[in-house]
Amino acid sequence: MNENLRLFEDMEVLEWEEAPLSEEERIRAAVVPLLFWFRQNARALPWREEPTPYHVWISEIMLQQTRVEAVRAYYRRFLEELPDIRALADVPEERLFKLWEGLGYYNRARNLKKAAMEAVEHYGGELPDSYEGLLSLPGIGSYTAGAIASIAYGIAEPAVDGNVLRVISRLLADRGDILKQSVKKQMERLLRETMPKDAAGAFNQALMEVGALVCVPNGAPHCGECPLKGLCLARRMKLTEEIPVKAPKKARVIEERTVFAVLRGDQVLLHKRPERGLLAGLYELPGTRGYLDVKEALDWLGVEGYQVEHIERLPDAKHIFSHVEWRMRGYQVLLKEGAETEAGFFADREYARESCALPGAFKAYTKYLLGT
Repeated sequence: MNENLRLFEDMEVLEWEEAPLSEEERIRAAVVPLLFWFRQNARALPWREEPTPYHVWISEIMLQQTRVEAVRAYYRRFLEELPDIRALADVPEERLFKLWEGLGYYNRARNLKKAAMEAVEHYGGELPDSYEGLLSLPGIGSYTAGAIASIAYGIAEPAVDGNVLRVISRLLADRGDILKQSVKKQMERLLRETMPKDAAGAFNQALMEVGALVCVPNGAPHCGECPLKGLCLARRMKLTEEIPVKAPKKARVIEERTVFAVLRGDQVLLHKRPERGLLAGLYELPGTRGYLDVKEALDWLGVEGYQVEHIERLPDAKHIFSHVEWRMRGYQVLLKEGAETEAGFFADREYARESCALPGAFKAYTKYLLGT
């Protein structure tokens, strides 16, 4: 492999016109240009500095549904407090959520702790060193298992995420719907059969990196910069705008809500969501479905006018979840000392700021409550 890379350094990318290639041959032909390109263009990312199984795992879970640049600071802060699996297994859930605050999709954090506890109990405080063992842990699917197995353990398993699906479907001019599990499974099979056994981690990362930087998810791909431009059938057939194929998503449900930023002296009003459903078990600003006017808002809070020092309408806001979009009307309410409400519980502002994870859905209003 290293000899091939040295040879490739002096080559220009070839146009593979001489003979038709099978899917397997086309992917094998992509290996050397991909690895060479990755060696020259890989981003310096903190989790690549020391790609231990734990580091790869934490970074891959954080990167799900989250931009790379946003993850950097969270990753460093997380590892400073939870440097290994045993620390993660022992951390109180509320502290874990606070460390995760801002990343969203909090079930990812829950599953990290569950998996860490299983690793302590069954694997001596380490992640299992097999693909099948990794798959057995909570929150670890085929992509994450493949990433850990290949990057940290050197096991030749594919790691097929959205970036890889896009690159491979364009490379092969495959019109399969990449949102279908059957299409993903087929690409995993192809890659498993063709990936280099001695450079599996670099190969997987190269595919991801090309998908993130060149064969981009939004807008036109930068085909002129692509190491696979001589092999890519979608480019040759002028199909890059049509491939990859994704079935239209169902329209999001629009939900109108009223949200309250309530203060009583140095205390703030919080509510804990049910243990099941959207944002399960997390703290939130109290609120209800529907838009309330000022009188309705005070009635919902269960407070009388004489208990209210000030109430002010805040700017409207919205937050988009996978299948639901909240369109929110906000109120800041300053209550007088001694006023009570059953809409939640009062906590010291400093405690709430330092210890209570509030989902990003409420970001537009937390600054009126916590000053952040």
